[in-house]
Amino acid sequence: MFKALVLNQEEKKTIAGIQQVDESQLPEGDVLIDVDYSSLNYKDGLAITGKGKIVRQFPMVPGIDLTGTVSESSDSRYQAGDKVVLTGWGVGEGHWGGMAEKARLKADWLVPLPSGLNGKQAMMVGTAGLTAMLCVQALVDAGVKPEAGEILVTGASGGVGSVAVTLLAQMGYQVAAVTGRIEENGELLKQLGAARVIERSVFEEPARPLEKQVWAGAVDTVGSKVLAKVLAQMDYNSAVAACGLAGGFDLPTTVMPFILRNVRLQGVDSVACPFEKRQQAWQRLTELLPTSYYEQACREVNLEGVAECAEAITNGQITGRVVIKL
Repeated sequence: MFKALVLNQEEKKTIAGIQQVDESQLPEGDVLIDVDYSSLNYKDGLAITGKGKIVRQFPMVPGIDLTGTVSESSDSRYQAGDKVVLTGWGVGEGHWGGMAEKARLKADWLVPLPSGLNGKQAMMVGTAGLTAMLCVQALVDAGVKPEAGEILVTGASGGVGSVAVTLLAQMGYQVAAVTGRIEENGELLKQLGAARVIERSVFEEPARPLEKQVWAGAVDTVGSKVLAKVLAQMDYNSAVAACGLAGGFDLPTTVMPFILRNVRLQGVDSVACPFEKRQQAWQRLTELLPTSYYEQACREVNLEGVAECAEAITNGQITGRVVIKL
């Protein structure tokens, strides 16, 4: 038996409670893991509080990422004692996730924990950090070099955006960070490496098909009209790595940025990503993130503290990372 935070549904209302669970109740998978850490992000908060339609079936153990030690494996890639990390793949939504002392998962979903990174640090980085690294790598692969000009990061105060700012600055890029809360986040973003901070409302204005060329590259975590505005301002032969749909699914733009300026739109999904690329991204993250990144605001809680934190995070009352120690 082991302890887990389990979500059930009663009369269309989500009920979260800590339960003792038997291993036989775990979903099918190749690898059994003793979980060390998980994390709590906004998506987890919506699932636990029932404020968002995140969970696809009940009962469900939330937690979209985890790190731990392999205890059993039927896959030759992993042996008992191996340290592993998981992000994405629908865990915490359609497959039991990280907020439990044990997890059974498909081997294809896992990546060996990079050397030089411990479990708590991995969860401070989490899915957001991996996505940010994939976005930055997409710009590098597209040939966007530091000397090309300024790089824009939208949604810069969010999980993906803040790590992207840090990574780009560490690699020598000049970064402009976009946030809707300059008074709260402006100084922090500059500490992370942003050369300047821009108010988000500037990018919420309707975009013309083409505007003045400003950006050599961009990481967009918002989408919709913000992405349309960004595309209209891109330099010739530039690239945008887009990973977010927070602004909606529509993209009110034209083909003009793509045809007349050869702008490349690179879609980034940390789930639909080959194993080798995910593994390389984790290792590169470990190499690039400065020690100071792990000194940022981080709240460590156990399962008993998750429900309270979930409510607070959905109400915008928590800044920094929340890491769950199992």
